[in-house]
Amino acid sequence: MPEGIILKGVGGFYSVLMGDGSLSEDKSSEGSAPALYTCKARGIHRKEELTPLPGDRVIFRILDEKSKTGCIDRILDRINFFTRPAVANIDQLAIVLAVTNPQPDLMLVDKLLITCQVKGIRPLIIINKIDLDTENQVEALKKVYDKTGFTVLPLTKFSPEAYDLLHGELAGYTTAFAGQSGVGKSTILNIVMNNWLMETGDISEKIQRGKHTTRHVQLFRLDKGGFILDTPGFSAYTVTEVSHFDLQDYYPEFAKASGSCRFKGCSHTSEPDCAVKNLFEKGKIDKGRYIRYTELYRELKEAYDNRYRR
Repeated sequence: MPEGIILKGVGGFYSVLMGDGSLSEDKSSEGSAPALYTCKARGIHRKEELTPLPGDRVIFRILDEKSKTGCIDRILDRINFFTRPAVANIDQLAIVLAVTNPQPDLMLVDKLLITCQVKGIRPLIIINKIDLDTENQVEALKKVYDKTGFTVLPLTKFSPEAYDLLHGELAGYTTAFAGQSGVGKSTILNIVMNNWLMETGDISEKIQRGKHTTRHVQLFRLDKGGFILDTPGFSAYTVTEVSHFDLQDYYPEFAKASGSCRFKGCSHTSEPDCAVKNLFEKGKIDKGRYIRYTELYRELKEAYDNRYRR
């Protein structure tokens, strides 16, 4: 039976793209678009409490080749998944923040970076609306996150060159976009879809983008390989998979001080002779990022301390 990837699911029906979406498949089919099937899921998935999600790799049976209908028999092992939005097998998260309008929510950015590391996802930090920069905010934001070692990409809809760089960063990845409302995610997605979206099956849906509010998760295939996800959600986020004990492990700029603190198990918040605080005082860790770390540490510790209380 063939394998495929779920592009979207609506009302119990799932759009399944045959294969894994790699460009090599197109070459073997003389340039024709890879087959897209409308599939139902077998009842066994409900018994296993496993709901098919966009991004899932599946084994499916073709019921009617002419009408392109089928049935999902098995969901392959997931690399990761989210419940809100409901999506599986993301391998890159584009975290979008605006220079201004709205003011950047850097706590949200930090939480999303932590989640990326927990789930094995590559973070891509996009600083959008750089044409509105009047007080050198772009360099200030870059300075905060360059120290993490993650890729930081300044972007504006007025710069084709910047979008060419984004195109290269998206190639080969299944990428979701995250960020607070108003940062320009829809504008970015529209530009990407208008320029680099591949047609899948007989009908391209890219012209529908922007005519309505996104209500469900959908994958779109890119011309250089990989997918982008049009998703509701990700505009607010809570870290739930990390304890205060392990929080420091998800701040790459702390690594230089690893194991050098006076006390074993140092929280890097209030202990004396803390190597991380020493780096912070020397300006090697961004002040705002360190302060947000301490806030998040206390928040997670409070949740841990109150875990048995009602």
